Amino acid sequence: MEMNPTALLLELAAQARNMSDPDALRDVLSAGHRAWCEGVADVQGGIGRETAPLSDAEVAEQCAAAGTPWEKGMLRSEAVAALAFATWDAAPAAMAYTDLAERAARFGVCLLGEEVL
Repeated sequence: MEMNPTALLLELAAQARNMSDPDALRDVLSAGHRAWCEGVADVQGGIGRETAPLSDAEVAEQCAAAGTPWEKGMLRSEAVAALAFATWDAAPAAMAYTDLAERAARFGVCLLGEEVL
């Protein structure tokens, strides 16, 4: 049975709490990253559908309420994307991924190869 991104991220973060093996943490972090990307894409699609029938003023109100004001010069699509990211970033699943990444970092694990750094 495949888990949705939220459930998977919460599960992976819980698993990582008891891990110290860098290879295991890298595997969990990698799976978490894929789930994070899927989750943010799901939220962006949902926010896009929700805001499609709204006026620009209504979208601007939603952006302001989420703490991502529609700034001068922004395209509507940019404002909607910022709203989606703010919505996802405040979700428990995104916070769980942050915890997972921080746990992995304490053991020297990240997803960037040394050649990139």
